[in-house]
Amino acid sequence: MYYPYFRGKQFELITIREMAPLLAENHFIPIIEPVRESFNGLKKALGAIHDADGGAIVIVNPYHGDHQDDGANISCFLEDEFSDSEKISAGILLRNGMTVDDALHCFEQHQSHNPVLVHAGFTEPKALAAKLETRMPELTNIFIDDYAKLLYRKHFGRSKRILIRDGFNRQRNADYPEVEVFSEVHATYSDLGMSGFGDFLMVGDAYTEGGGPAYAVAIHLTFIDREKDDVMYIYHFVSDTKDTPTDPAGKFGQALNKLISKLESGTSGIFEGKAIEEFKALHAKGHFPGLGYVKKLSMKHHIETLADYLK
Repeated sequence: MYYPYFRGKQFELITIREMAPLLAENHFIPIIEPVRESFNGLKKALGAIHDADGGAIVIVNPYHGDHQDDGANISCFLEDEFSDSEKISAGILLRNGMTVDDALHCFEQHQSHNPVLVHAGFTEPKALAAKLETRMPELTNIFIDDYAKLLYRKHFGRSKRILIRDGFNRQRNADYPEVEVFSEVHATYSDLGMSGFGDFLMVGDAYTEGGGPAYAVAIHLTFIDREKDDVMYIYHFVSDTKDTPTDPAGKFGQALNKLISKLESGTSGIFEGKAIEEFKALHAKGHFPGLGYVKKLSMKHHIETLADYLK
């Protein structure tokens, strides 16, 4: 039903590992695009998913990161470590520049891992659909919305179809508004003829290797407004200090104070699960755990929010 798309950085993989029981319980399927040469974190994350009897999709030909030129090591990793895991699937990223033959070759190469097609810039949907016509009812096709609009998706109408939409409007931290619309696809995907939906959480589709110095610190938290047709919005709690790269701990404290004040107002609409409990504990202790950890809590909260909504 819900397919969150993760790039396989450290805290993304830790999020998957820690959320594995909740993901499995709710039949959420994380999509993981490995971007680091080492597979240690990926192995731990997939192991937790496997132990929870959940599913995941691992992109075997990444567009970003250390494996973008050759994903063969990922294929070998899946074969060596998870050959007996039926719910760990190979994701074939269909990009601009790939031919139908390229797509089919990669698809056939990963038959032992229930291959899933992820459409992200591919330009020959009609020809590919014709080649896969007899297999279509058993296939899962995942569409990145920016690259695969309605006419494109119609070619794969007899398959299981998932729509991934990026709801995060990336800006400089200092420039974020207090609140803005994030997405409504969680409430409308079935009306669009889809079997499920996904997003890039509050990280967004844009990929960066690492952040620079934090002139401003922002905590990004999503919430669903039941009074506004269940549209999902996102809060950006931004530090008041924005003109110096120093003191990230102090800036985090400023942003966290704004989050706690919003919660105490009683009108935030924020789902108060385990991630919010952690934010409250950090506030009570006056502790700064690092920006990666803060991002992890925001991702965990987003998953908890959708799990609560989709019960």
